[in-house]
Amino acid sequence: MTIETVGVIGAGQMGSGIAHVLALAGYRVTLMDVDAERVRAAIAKIGSNMERQVARGKIGDEEQKLALSRIRATTNLPEIGVSDLVIEAATEKEAVKQKIFDDLAPHLKPMTILTSNTSSLSITRLAGRTQQPERFMGLHFMNPVPVMQLVELIRGIATSRETFEAVRAVVERLGKTAVVAEDFPAFIVNRILIPMINEAVYTLYEGVGSVFDIDQSMKLGANHPMGPLELADFIGLDTCLAIMNVLHEGLADSKYRPCPLLVKYVEAGWLGRKVARGFYDYRGDTPVPSR
Repeated sequence: MTIETVGVIGAGQMGSGIAHVLALAGYRVTLMDVDAERVRAAIAKIGSNMERQVARGKIGDEEQKLALSRIRATTNLPEIGVSDLVIEAATEKEAVKQKIFDDLAPHLKPMTILTSNTSSLSITRLAGRTQQPERFMGLHFMNPVPVMQLVELIRGIATSRETFEAVRAVVERLGKTAVVAEDFPAFIVNRILIPMINEAVYTLYEGVGSVFDIDQSMKLGANHPMGPLELADFIGLDTCLAIMNVLHEGLADSKYRPCPLLVKYVEAGWLGRKVARGFYDYRGDTPVPSR
């Protein structure tokens, strides 16, 4: 299973980052999104991020030019079907992901490998909607993709060994480190990380500490590079809530109950950095706690 062409579905923060690292590793990439403006913005962002890498001496000018030349943008989903590998990086909603795979099915090559960058959903269940579940698995990159070293590999119950090894070879070619997670809700990283963030929100909700004090406590007391509430804003509060709901529903354990305050922030549309308001307000020159 030689992989040379990769289709990435979704041109948001994750999809653009995945396309970035694939192109630098020599893969020919088709980046697809239904929103043409989002695709244009993603290509521009990839270019500016590579410029920063050049400025820091991480890559050379020629390497950047070649990488950018390997990325093609489209809003037409069927064009993704000719790829050797497809990486779905759409929003963390199962119905959206299922529809993407349903719509893509008639256009796939017989040997195309399908993967999802889902951070929490059942790989086995997603694979069950496809025609070749043995050629489907989870490929979960961390955010921001060009910076973070880790990738989680998740096999569904039907994933073949050949599929798994082919996808692991891609991760190795990217120069990243793979860990293997079993197909349980939220896998490894988010099974540990998101409940910690949820507990930080409970700490705020119950008045144990302020936004500032909670984040300072974890940065200076636990040596975390970013406080949990600041990190929640970076991830997106809607994504944090979606993962907590997957854990709560999938494991049926009350310890995974989403904090009511997290629910309220999402209901208010205060989703974090991407909308300039979350646990911090980012509309000024310096972020300030919003509560």
